[in-house]
Amino acid sequence: MWLEVAVFNRRTTARRGVSAPAAALVLAALALTGCESGGDGEPEGRDGSPAVIAPGLPGEPAKTLSAGEAARAGDDDTPNSADFGYVRMMIEHHRQALVMTQLAPDRAKSGQVKKLAERIAAGQGPEITAMEGWLTNHADHDKGGHDGHRDHASMPGMASAEQLDELRAARGEAFDQLFLDLMITHHQGAVTMATDVLKSGNNVLVEEMAGDVISQQSIEIRRMRELR
Repeated sequence: MWLEVAVFNRRTTARRGVSAPAAALVLAALALTGCESGGDGEPEGRDGSPAVIAPGLPGEPAKTLSAGEAARAGDDDTPNSADFGYVRMMIEHHRQALVMTQLAPDRAKSGQVKKLAERIAAGQGPEITAMEGWLTNHADHDKGGHDGHRDHASMPGMASAEQLDELRAARGEAFDQLFLDLMITHHQGAVTMATDVLKSGNNVLVEEMAGDVISQQSIEIRRMRELR
């Protein structure tokens, strides 16, 4: 006798462009062991509907859910501490990028560097606004206080105060080279942070924002390397 089991993982399927409801329809045949059965011999959930086996986290047992319970579980994208920490840190990370790009119009020699700085500012400014809006909209779920407000210098890729002073003092080709060096490192740090939250976060919107960061900033890293 066989049990149809819905196997779903919202976070993984969301990154691949597959919706949770669609993923919940992926069925695998498993041998029926240790499951409740109805009067007709078919497994049932607690409410009498067909049973769905939801795989547990590593080290945790699977759960037998009704179809309705499984659908609700698959749609739960309540932000966790990793989501909040990422958003707060990325806002500060982006703000430093804007400080750096604002120096380019008056100090850079290369027209390409000036255009690059303009594109970075045009992209990251609205992203800051979007992330601030996300924090406001999810304030009721924020149980971690200000865990994301750690020492800014410890964030991956952040320029030090001394490096920023050096950038402010530079002009012409010296500015172009230092700007590219610092911004490449800055972007690499952002990609690292975004990759980390895709592993530990739970909110779909944060995953989408992190995916955009990885895609856009990886492209810009390649462009900046070509300009060096």
